[in-house]
Amino acid sequence: MLTLIRMELLKIFKKWRTYIGFLAIAILIPIIQIATYFEGSGYLNMALQGLKQQFFFVGNLLNGYFLGNMLLNSLFVHIPFLIVLVAGDLLAGEATAGTYRIILTRPVSRFQLINAKFIAGILYTVSLLLWMALLSLGLSLVIFGSGELVVIRQKIIILAANDVLWRFALAYLYAILSMSTVMALAFLFSSLVENSIGPIIGALAVIIIFMIISVLPIHSLEAVKPFLFTNHLDKWMEFFGDPVDYPQIFKSAFVLLLHIGGFYVITLKIFTGKDILS
Repeated sequence: MLTLIRMELLKIFKKWRTYIGFLAIAILIPIIQIATYFEGSGYLNMALQGLKQQFFFVGNLLNGYFLGNMLLNSLFVHIPFLIVLVAGDLLAGEATAGTYRIILTRPVSRFQLINAKFIAGILYTVSLLLWMALLSLGLSLVIFGSGELVVIRQKIIILAANDVLWRFALAYLYAILSMSTVMALAFLFSSLVENSIGPIIGALAVIIIFMIISVLPIHSLEAVKPFLFTNHLDKWMEFFGDPVDYPQIFKSAFVLLLHIGGFYVITLKIFTGKDILS
């Protein structure tokens, strides 16, 4: 099984599209960091303007933690687009290349093949998010240093410097779970067709439709919204609350795990009963 996973990872990282996500993150994050270095203090002053009339702030508030949190907020909505570029090609790519028959003539079951590709897709997702964490948080700490984290949401929360790093670690773990849901969805679509364009467009269409449904002020849809996985993708933000809303996090994580399991089972059922013609 490990050999199969290794082979699938080699296939993934041999394709140029795999590096689009890494390249996009490597370009966007330094641009935002440079812009923040020169103009970030103005944004922070504007956000804290009301509080500065009543409180006196001391310390480096425009620091690596602040920028790491801001980058996670601003870029996280774009990460699904980068995930589906690779996940949508995991199964459809084999059909396009006509390599299914060659693979399945070896002593490899369809169950093993699906598992290897699914795990490889998860590992790609993990690697992309670790790359994002390294640049958005690690590089920001090198450039801006550390300090208290100012979290600007419905209310402004200021977290002590020694109370921040574990929050980022758990937030990125949750981010891996949420982006694995996106990967599993694209993986499911990839089992339905023989061209990777379809799964990419299909997965993105589902995400966009669910997001639109989530914000529509229609009373009849309120009962459906809690079951849409898109409503739970960004609950990593709860780790930066005070106190942390663990019940909401566990509830959302459970919903995402159900979706991942459901997408995987459907994909397995489709693929094991599929006639391989290529």
